[in-house]
Amino acid sequence: MIQIFSRIVATNARQAISASSPCSSRLHREEFSCCNPANRGIISTNVHMTPGDENLEGQDSSLAEGNNHSCPPGVQATPDIEKKYVHRVYDAIAPHFSSTRFAKWPKVAEFLNSLRPGSVVLDAGCGNGKYLGFNPQCFYVGCDISPPLIEICAGKGHEVFVADAVNMPYRENVGDAAISIAMLHHLSTEDRRRKAIEELIRVVKRGGLVLITVWAVEQEDKSLLNKWTPLCDKYNEEWVDPSSPPMRNKSATVLDSIGETDEDTGGAKQTDDQLKNSYDGLEDKTTAACCDSLIMDEHDQTQQEYFVPWHLPFHRAEISGASAAALQNGLAKKDDKKGTVVYNRYYHVFVEGELQRLVAGMKNATIVDQFYDKSNWCIVLEKL
Repeated sequence: MIQIFSRIVATNARQAISASSPCSSRLHREEFSCCNPANRGIISTNVHMTPGDENLEGQDSSLAEGNNHSCPPGVQATPDIEKKYVHRVYDAIAPHFSSTRFAKWPKVAEFLNSLRPGSVVLDAGCGNGKYLGFNPQCFYVGCDISPPLIEICAGKGHEVFVADAVNMPYRENVGDAAISIAMLHHLSTEDRRRKAIEELIRVVKRGGLVLITVWAVEQEDKSLLNKWTPLCDKYNEEWVDPSSPPMRNKSATVLDSIGETDEDTGGAKQTDDQLKNSYDGLEDKTTAACCDSLIMDEHDQTQQEYFVPWHLPFHRAEISGASAAALQNGLAKKDDKKGTVVYNRYYHVFVEGELQRLVAGMKNATIVDQFYDKSNWCIVLEKL
């Protein structure tokens, strides 16, 4: 397994977080650009160097052959909305989130079980690692942007990295298959979503398969869309648009936080009449302007940007850590009636055909299967 592992990673392999790593607790995420060769590889800092590591610095800074690929300006830096409403949220809720993630989707299980024995499977956005090792006849390497989730994976004995899906630390043409399960919808721009797909294709061999699943606008339970918080046009301009400045300007609109009973999809009525959101210490006015702007004719345009809440129970141990800071900074709110801390997670939910349009024009891959399953749009690509 060590030989396979070293063959897969592009750079800084010693900084991988795995079951055998004594330094995993020292890991934290840092910002990096996929266009800077010195930054390719594992997003790890403050890793203790064992004797002899200093001799590896020059070797680790070199790129694997064929790994010098460019990326468009829109994906060089992580947008603030992803930092605050994806990265920080999953860092804070990781143990609780992991405790709810154990059931395997039949379609994903079917895909993994169809692979040849000895296949190398790369999992982008592996979360708590529930699919790592699913087919014991395959070898798995996972990556996720959340260090706490990667710690959980490492504790289970998996080979994993902290890495951005738009800049994965793998050599080209090393995987027999790659999966991206319920991850792509957390990327806030079309450029970043397309680049993540390109990365999945890049790292598999010719003839390799890529399975991608994303949340769909076309939910089986259509009432869920009414229970999520839609992001209004003004909000999109300030946070999601890659051409926007890095700091958000004060907005005159409000986004109400909507509660849920099911941690994953939502299912309860709003508990407070007026909930105020605070971002970076700036409190928005409690008006209905944003809601009014979101009353759309279904033939006009489809709302695809949402906040989906996650309720972290007060009794969870992690409440005293990241959640305390999140409450103080206005990035989370208390729901005393339910006894939870409420986080909002950013989602771009996909419309029918959107995944196919992202792949269109990629000459090195073709769609071999596409389907709708459990309120998700899914495609399987084959690398040409």
